[in-house]
Amino acid sequence: MTDADRRTAIERHWAASQAGDEAAEQAIYADDAVLEYPQSGERFRGRRNIQGQRGHHPARREFVVRHVRGSGDLWITELVITYDGKPYVTVSIMEFRAAQVVLETQYFTEPFEAAAWRAQWTDSGQRA
Repeated sequence: MTDADRRTAIERHWAASQAGDEAAEQAIYADDAVLEYPQSGERFRGRRNIQGQRGHHPARREFVVRHVRGSGDLWITELVITYDGKPYVTVSIMEFRAAQVVLETQYFTEPFEAAAWRAQWTDSGQRA
């Protein structure tokens, strides 16, 4: 699998997440994949458990991808996931084995206002 193939698979994954297409969303994961949320200490082992927790999420979710970058077996997506209207800036780190993700680690944070005292050193206050 080439880097272009992995990028395409990741883009399909997030598009399927946005569309609510569970089968297409889960296609990226190996059967023995692990999903980790370090902030809550949760670890989901196996595609079935990953799909179960995502498929039963009670919130209405929206996904806006900002950047996808990586090469080889390590890829990072920066995105905003909105849960019932509340946005969270998210980083997804995906580790591939061949054509599928075997480990994904996600970090979530709430957006915050840029501090006025830093304005003199920034281009726009936000990264595009």
